[in-house]
Amino acid sequence: MPRMAPHPSDRPRGEPASPASPHRLAVRVYYEDTDFSGVVYHASYLRFLERGRTEFLRALGIEHRGIFGNGGADGFHFVVRAMTVEFLKPALMDDELCVETHPSATGGASIVMMQKIWRGGKVLLTAKVRIAVVAGGKARRIPAGILAKLKASTIVGPHI
Repeated sequence: MPRMAPHPSDRPRGEPASPASPHRLAVRVYYEDTDFSGVVYHASYLRFLERGRTEFLRALGIEHRGIFGNGGADGFHFVVRAMTVEFLKPALMDDELCVETHPSATGGASIVMMQKIWRGGKVLLTAKVRIAVVAGGKARRIPAGILAKLKASTIVGPHI
């Protein structure tokens, strides 16, 4: 389990404190994540956000390999349908960041995830990500068991 970045909240590392609290993932900024000046390149943040969403799902017991269904009829995958990102402050090489992730809305075939990237107690980036569930190239309903886990983790309120 990764060591968590310092954060204003004092709860156990790597796990939500309750079903309706954000998941947090520590991410270290490496040279490959930066531009020529040592500042994180804007596209690198998308990878950090993807890791945050993946680890959030894994913490709920939803693993990508399992939902792909090994190519069978029951398999599906998540795709990003829309994303709004606000870059507030730059991250730098060697920074330890904290990617915070939680769903804010769930529908029949889509999920809205809210994400923040923190350095210490400062928010560097906020993102609102709409995720669709797809199988065979078409939208599909979220399976009931997965939908229940996502709804239990949903935090409703003001975002970004």
